[in-house]
Amino acid sequence: MHTPGQELFDGVIHPSAGLFEHYFDVDKAAEEHCTYIRLLEANGIRVHTVTGILNEVSLDTLRMLADHELTYDLSVMPDADKADAEAYRQEILSQMSRADLIRCILLRPAVRLLPADNNTGVDAEYVHDPLMNLYFTRDQSITTPRGHIICRMNSPQRAVETSVIDLCYRHLGLTPVLRIEGEGRLEGGDYIPAGTVAFIGCGMRTNEEGIRQIMEADAFGHDTIVVVHDHKRWQMQMHLDTHFNIIDRDLCTMVSSRLNAKPGEPEFNTCDIYAREPGTKSYSLLQKDLPFVEYMRGRGFEIIPIDHEDEMHYANNFLTIAPRHIMAVGGQSEELQQRFREAGVNVEWVPLETLIEGFGAAHCMTQVLKREVFDPDAPVTGIRQMSTRDASGKAYRLDGTPAIGKARGIVIENNKKYIRR
Repeated sequence: MHTPGQELFDGVIHPSAGLFEHYFDVDKAAEEHCTYIRLLEANGIRVHTVTGILNEVSLDTLRMLADHELTYDLSVMPDADKADAEAYRQEILSQMSRADLIRCILLRPAVRLLPADNNTGVDAEYVHDPLMNLYFTRDQSITTPRGHIICRMNSPQRAVETSVIDLCYRHLGLTPVLRIEGEGRLEGGDYIPAGTVAFIGCGMRTNEEGIRQIMEADAFGHDTIVVVHDHKRWQMQMHLDTHFNIIDRDLCTMVSSRLNAKPGEPEFNTCDIYAREPGTKSYSLLQKDLPFVEYMRGRGFEIIPIDHEDEMHYANNFLTIAPRHIMAVGGQSEELQQRFREAGVNVEWVPLETLIEGFGAAHCMTQVLKREVFDPDAPVTGIRQMSTRDASGKAYRLDGTPAIGKARGIVIENNKKYIRR
């Protein structure tokens, strides 16, 4: 996760250019983010932050990254002054404190040098190209049963974020298994794992070439890949996790406009099904252009509808931390709260009123480093999510291992997880 700081300010002063929905208070956003981290930690989830990792890496590593982000524009300077500029930049980088190197990485400053007739003989204009969206740490990578994949982001404002996240993985000893290249596009909000099945959105931010690269490299680690085609391509529903999400092996959510859409309407999702035999690497296209709602119901999923008002309040962008246990944006309608109660869902309502103005919520602000097999007798550690069932009715966890029992949710007492039935 990444608690937003000074780098966020440039984004909120022109929200549309920063890929944000509205202006929001930077300090309040940081406070909300810290609260969210504390709530996750209270559930036994270990949280690593980007700035925490940048404060641990070696100074040489930090300088190498900062070296790419601090630039001097010498285009209007006399040739005589250009010769020493790079040596001067390197000298400044060598003197920087750790905190200032981190500022360089997050703010990405460019100094446009101008000749001057007085004082030091140099004037300058300063421009930042900051990592204002870095707090949406879902999108720069995905975590599959095979390992971590570094994405190639669709928006130029966010393209550089992947370098920072790659460094974080490597510092934690988690070497990525793949990086999307060339014309491929992949963003983490489009990937939702569910046991032996992976759901991957294909639309505004992720394309078929990005998905092909993952399958070709055998980097999914799932036997079934469900490619969900988004025909609307609307910013409010930019990723799969904005209009569809999974709570348990037989329970999911979907926004009403998608759930009730008719064939031919932009909101009508279709899906392609790729599969392979267990233990093999090559995928085959089994079915194409299936109605997505029909497919989910055919797999035995109950679908909780999320109506428009709640959707606009990011109700669907929740984080599932265990079967039928989710972290969701607070302030949703009583109707939706009742639907969750009736389905046996334990919801922790998180105050994120400020942060959601950036076009994202609880799911977008996290990326999973490690998923645990759900064990009700184990101490509360790590990140836990749901299992799923295949056509024979056999249950699987997210890492593809068989699941035991029929857990519906959990409560935590004395640092132990107990099944809620």
